Amino acid sequence: MNIKPKLYHQCLELVEKRRNSIQNHIADIHNSLLSETKSSAGDKHETGRAMLQLEREKAGQQLAEIEKLRTLLSKINIQERPGKVGVGSLVFTSEAHYFIAVSLGALQTDAQTVYAISPVTPIGQLLMGRQEGDELSFNGNSFVIEQVI
Repeated sequence: MNIKPKLYHQCLELVEKRRNSIQNHIADIHNSLLSETKSSAGDKHETGRAMLQLEREKAGQQLAEIEKLRTLLSKINIQERPGKVGVGSLVFTSEAHYFIAVSLGALQTDAQTVYAISPVTPIGQLLMGRQEGDELSFNGNSFVIEQVI
């Protein structure tokens, strides 16, 4: 198995782990809301319920973001090799290696660090549409695109 499918599967696994974690958190919040008993201090009870509701809303928003990542990943064709950097490209530069997919940070595979980035990040925008041999500058650092897979 070459490196690109490994990176893609790592991204899928990370997104699934985050999704499961958030779903478990939502279930915990739901159970807390159900088990919340009316205490003698009514204001304290209402404040506790309001805090749990806010936490559930926040977790719901996080789950929606994870679902967006899952959708984006499902649309990536890792078999394509267009010659230019695009979504699904693995880009080796003289400074770092990037997998253009979704922003998940540093991934380790085959003793290499590859950064999973979104095409809308600043470095992602700079790389999109470029090709092997292009020299770029980012944050005052110059680098060359050595290979696009």
